[in-house]
Amino acid sequence: MENANGSVPDIPIQELKEKKNADSVENFSQRVDEMVGKVDQLEQRLNDVEHFYSNTSKKQSNTPRGSSILKDKEKQISSFRRRQQDASRREAAGARRMQELVRQFGTILRQITQHKWAEPFMEPVDVEGLGLHDYFEVIEKPMDFSTIKRKMEAKDGSGYKHVREICADVRLIFKNAMKYNEERHDVHVMAKTLLGKFEEKWLQLLPKVDEEEKRRKEEEAEVQQDMQLAQEAAHAKMAKDLSIELDEVDMQLEELREMVLQKCRKMSTEDKKKLGNGLTRLSPEDLNKALLIVAQSDPTFQPTATEVELDMNAQSESTLWKLKFFVQDVLHAQGKSPASIVPNTINNNNILNNNNNKRRREICDALAKSSQKRSKKPS
Repeated sequence: MENANGSVPDIPIQELKEKKNADSVENFSQRVDEMVGKVDQLEQRLNDVEHFYSNTSKKQSNTPRGSSILKDKEKQISSFRRRQQDASRREAAGARRMQELVRQFGTILRQITQHKWAEPFMEPVDVEGLGLHDYFEVIEKPMDFSTIKRKMEAKDGSGYKHVREICADVRLIFKNAMKYNEERHDVHVMAKTLLGKFEEKWLQLLPKVDEEEKRRKEEEAEVQQDMQLAQEAAHAKMAKDLSIELDEVDMQLEELREMVLQKCRKMSTEDKKKLGNGLTRLSPEDLNKALLIVAQSDPTFQPTATEVELDMNAQSESTLWKLKFFVQDVLHAQGKSPASIVPNTINNNNILNNNNNKRRREICDALAKSSQKRSKKPS
């Protein structure tokens, strides 16, 4: 903005510094918000992976050690890939085998329906025409050969899925007739005779049906195993990706740590004195927690000793700031004014909002731990 003389007015240096500090605070706050969101996402994904492997471990603990699942995992994966490639072929082969069984069963049906006594069972019972007013009270599920034939020829998915389903309906035809009609009634005798003939022919086909069922169970077991292997592969990739992302988070935490160390001023003698006064206002339990914070940075410090002497001047800046934040939070929760122990520094409320205060404190702890680990590495 120009003044009356057309020149740009001077902006006070202090105002420029405050604006620069405000921008730095906003940038740091934004970076912390991003870290909070990313850590939350990683935590959820990590929980998913741990939950999966926890369940997998429980299942495998109930599996005999001599089983193929525990013998050779690489061989299973190789077999899984081959089965995946042959999945459609195996499915088509299974459908053809079942069609062949249905065809052979159709031969049995023709032999039964061509019998001279089969006529009463070919169509649904004419309940009204025969005056059988109590028929539906006695018979829960009526059945006849025309209904069976229609279901066998259905193309809309409503037909039979297994030859045993057809067998059950054929038996139902004759058992309904035997149930409704007295033992000496002609229909009862005819149904019983035809049922006997059907069972004889069914026994001839039954070995092939059993063989197909056994084969299907084996294939279903393979499908379940394939699904498990696929899930393991997916979660293994997820775990690998998580490892990479955690490394990236560690690097970002290190960057934030450096930013904090550059922006935060050192505590003055007066600040340390106020912090010491704040520590004396803590309960014994909270004071022990504060001493543990010191012990985390100084392995030689013994917080559980009978007499503990805390030298503020001997502590690192990161330890002092952690103590300051801890005391501030405790006194605030107790309704005590923490003003006497908080140095007049950058407005912390602009950096750490109340909603994410706990999570951000965890990130600050992670920053401190990252610093400790790197300081212990040999040069």
